[in-house]
Amino acid sequence: MDKVKNTSVNTGNENLDKLRRIFPQFIKENKIDFDALNKFFKDEEVIAGEEKYGLNWAGKSNAFKLIRTPSVGTLTPQEKVSRDWDRTENLFIEGDNLEVLKLLQKHYREKIKMIYIDPPYNTGKDFIYKDNYTENISDYYEKTGQSKNGIKMTTNPESAGRYHSDWLTMMYPRLFLARNLLKEDGVIFISIDDNEVANLRLIMDEIFGEENFYAQINWTARNKPMNAGTARFKLQLSEEYILVYGKITMQEHKPFKLRSSGEKNYPFHDEKGLEYRLEEIQQRKNIGIKRSIKMEFEIPGAVLSNGYRWTIGPETAVNLKNTNRLVIKNAKALRIIYSNEENNSDYHPLWANFSESCGTSENGKAELFSLLENSVGFETVKPVDLLKKLVFHFSDTNDNVLDFFAGSGTTAHAVMELNAEDGGNRKWICVQLPEATDEDSEAYKAGYKNIAEIARERIRRAGKKIVKGDIDFKSLTLSKSNYRQWNLLTDKDDQKKLKEQMKVFLEKPLVDNYDEKSVVYEILLKEGYDLNSKVTQEKSGSIKYWQVVDEGKKLLVTFEKKITKEQVESLKLTEEDTFVCLDSALDDTTKINIGRNLNVKVI
Repeated sequence: MDKVKNTSVNTGNENLDKLRRIFPQFIKENKIDFDALNKFFKDEEVIAGEEKYGLNWAGKSNAFKLIRTPSVGTLTPQEKVSRDWDRTENLFIEGDNLEVLKLLQKHYREKIKMIYIDPPYNTGKDFIYKDNYTENISDYYEKTGQSKNGIKMTTNPESAGRYHSDWLTMMYPRLFLARNLLKEDGVIFISIDDNEVANLRLIMDEIFGEENFYAQINWTARNKPMNAGTARFKLQLSEEYILVYGKITMQEHKPFKLRSSGEKNYPFHDEKGLEYRLEEIQQRKNIGIKRSIKMEFEIPGAVLSNGYRWTIGPETAVNLKNTNRLVIKNAKALRIIYSNEENNSDYHPLWANFSESCGTSENGKAELFSLLENSVGFETVKPVDLLKKLVFHFSDTNDNVLDFFAGSGTTAHAVMELNAEDGGNRKWICVQLPEATDEDSEAYKAGYKNIAEIARERIRRAGKKIVKGDIDFKSLTLSKSNYRQWNLLTDKDDQKKLKEQMKVFLEKPLVDNYDEKSVVYEILLKEGYDLNSKVTQEKSGSIKYWQVVDEGKKLLVTFEKKITKEQVESLKLTEEDTFVCLDSALDDTTKINIGRNLNVKVI
């Protein structure tokens, strides 16, 4: 009888199984026979030795080791800080994104259409993520004291000698695991600056394949002058980049949407029967651009929102009014665009006027300040319009969007706002490390003890303003496993200690004072069920159990101390359902009887 899984998917074993299915002759005693591989392929088809193209750094072997090491942690529901738990399908996960990505592998593999991340830039100052490759999640929490004071920042100064290496070792396993989660036609966007853009291109080429590089977008991050003391080399650099990669080549990918959300949708007709749509003519101002003042003139009957400007000039507005192409509706100014004026085959460059249409970090910071009534210490915040543009063009209305460096929650905000605008049902998953805020910071004084708290509050307030669609979220936190972990014994330990530990491990596989619902979520996660599965507590006769339903699949979990064949039969389970109970709850005869026609797993 199988036991329920107590770790995440072993990526190394999975890849070995894939190779075995394609080339079984190269797997000997569950290991790769490289000599056989070399003999099979021609010399010109094999790269060997030290002289080969690629990026190598001190710590790369540790990055691969980290990929192969399964997570023993779990994700525990945080219903008190969630919004509308039973209805929403959005997920906010608090914890180290490396462990979370491992835990998401089982169910979410190839189910994410778009990933956007804004990882910590390697500035030579604060470097938050520093993985210890010998520690499991239990040791990680004990070391960081996360349950008490949040995660302390470590530093990655240029003088440390591993300035680039540490950053690459942090990024590589996360990007490797992220690729597994993307759909076949999925796309990943990564914001980055000058410090690591070259190295990031190389590791992305290695993980995704250089043929799957789509673009390196230039984005104007700021228009205001920088502090002369912090400007790099006093050059006042304002450009940042967004790298774009897919799992397949651009040529294999279906065409991307290249127009506004009104594309191919012309719901109105004029007196001649011609189709047209209405397009609002205001957009967020780019802070620091003086010419925006010329675009803030008065249009009778229309109100220009605070922080916005018109997308047209005064002369164009007069011309639209004189030709009956300007509509004022609910104090909004809209222009009429006829279907016969738009040629969907006449594609304009997707990145044309990218920064002007999407805004800058100053815009993003202003948006966050407006929502939280406090800047909470974020200096470089991506604007909502930037994320909305990426999500609209590279996802469909029912896709999943992932951001595992969630920061202040801009991605979640953008997805919800876009859904409200085009009627979409995109779901978002955001992961954020509960990095502690400094006690002297604005964020701490405002009541936010860590970054995850800021993101959740930003998403709550954004949802209240957006109103339409799924504006809520389930919150979960990375936690120690509910399964009792085996304590390593040394040769000096006697047989008595070994026997005692084995007895406890078999009789009490779960930790003391475990919470049943937390165990259920650990089981469903590691068995490959959706975190949005419907989870209810039920009772049938004398047996109490938890029921998990995921698109027709059913998982029943009971913590009863003793279970009879008759009790199990009363549940009327099918061969497709899974029944989970404590191993000690079944005697040998019952295991044989119920295991014949039922998928039974034990804890």
